[in-house]
Amino acid sequence: MKKHKLQYWILGADELWTILAMALAFVLRFGLTWQDSIGNSAVIYLPPLLGSLALWAVLFSPMQLDGFSKGWHPSAILSQLFLAICFLMMALFAGGYIARIFMSRLVFAYFGILLFTGFVSIRYIVRAVLGSKYLIKAVRRVLIVGNGPVAREIAAKIDRHPELLCQVIGFLCSADTSASDVPRAMNGSAIIQTLGVVDLLQEQKVDEVIIALSKPGTPEVMNLAQSCRQAGIGVSVVPHPYELYLSKPQLLDIGGLPILQLRQVDLDPVHAVWKRGLDIALGSFLLVLSAPFIIFGAVMLSQKEGGPFCREPRCGRAGNLFRMWRLNSDRDAQQLPSSEIILQQLSITELPQLWNVLLGDMSLVGPRPESPERVKHYSDWQRQRLNVKPGMTGLAQVHGLRQQHSSEEKARFDLQYMLRPSPFQDVVLLLQTMWTLTGRLLHLRTLAPGKRMPSHNNDPDKLFERNLPSAHSAQPSAD
Repeated sequence: MKKHKLQYWILGADELWTILAMALAFVLRFGLTWQDSIGNSAVIYLPPLLGSLALWAVLFSPMQLDGFSKGWHPSAILSQLFLAICFLMMALFAGGYIARIFMSRLVFAYFGILLFTGFVSIRYIVRAVLGSKYLIKAVRRVLIVGNGPVAREIAAKIDRHPELLCQVIGFLCSADTSASDVPRAMNGSAIIQTLGVVDLLQEQKVDEVIIALSKPGTPEVMNLAQSCRQAGIGVSVVPHPYELYLSKPQLLDIGGLPILQLRQVDLDPVHAVWKRGLDIALGSFLLVLSAPFIIFGAVMLSQKEGGPFCREPRCGRAGNLFRMWRLNSDRDAQQLPSSEIILQQLSITELPQLWNVLLGDMSLVGPRPESPERVKHYSDWQRQRLNVKPGMTGLAQVHGLRQQHSSEEKARFDLQYMLRPSPFQDVVLLLQTMWTLTGRLLHLRTLAPGKRMPSHNNDPDKLFERNLPSAHSAQPSAD
């Protein structure tokens, strides 16, 4: 199914559900009647309904509300829809107030709840249909040529984009590749360790080959691509190098010659203004809200050597050094009391960084700051993370990447975030972080007193890490 067609279908389903939701909201409030409690006709709710249909159509594409554009990620879908519906409801209330038309607030409350429930259900129904046995014959079997981090990321992204109707059946690599270098195949698919055997690809019923090598122009790879095309197997190539992540590529066709045009992304000056405003306003509110938790954690850690707080050196924007506040609990300790486990699992130990946000050293959302020792080993590509202020949370964190992961893995997500900055994206990531913390809170009951901190491989909130194995870092000493 073409991606844009899927978006149109989901938008159409949303609009139909919006009409039905308004009707159901009126019935839930007033029953099966054409008049409300003060004698107004139900027609009075037609203008807000039309406004809702128009506004949702306007918001749908820019905010990527279809649920699939950024990959199937439930917490992101819930956060995006919740924020967009909140904006829609505020617009309706503001419009009603300006027009001086009396309408039941309870009707709008029912309407908002029904919208959220229905929109989420629509996306899950589409997800179920895409994975149903009725479409199994439409799924293209894909083989990835390569065994590096790019190959792994492609496999993970295909797995998170069910609308592509593709299944990664394995990885193709050279015969001399060691078993430890071969990425795990997803969903139990087989790993093929041979190169140039098109008969084997046909035997495996491969529909498409994706070349994800740092040097795709070698004679062996060119021969493989040519043989696949002659055998009717599709061939796709991932452009390199990684530096493409901080540019907006556009494919040009000049007389049959494909050219990938890279456009440098320049941060809008307005971006810095609204982001700093959001940091100060929301950061101040969150600091007041979290003060009891910080005080509680400080009391619990008051007997620790060095006191309840610690200041760790970190590299901020442009590599400038600053001291990052946190509660004094060792992340790497093998044995911790249950109280410290709770503090770390709920990220209460990181809440003092709200003070860094207000000081301007950090932002609420952005790449997580790393130590000078790690930054010293950055490649030029990874140093692009330092073009913006570090954040308390970011795209890499909501996908389950933590301190123990390589800087290369985190850089791929952080640079994607930097490519399209927006207030909407920042708030969505904050909501996703709250979703993650809620999930951790629900699983705290499984931790016994004195038990070791669970590894990231067993943490139910880090499902993505099991789908995306650790990349081969270019600076292992730093990780």
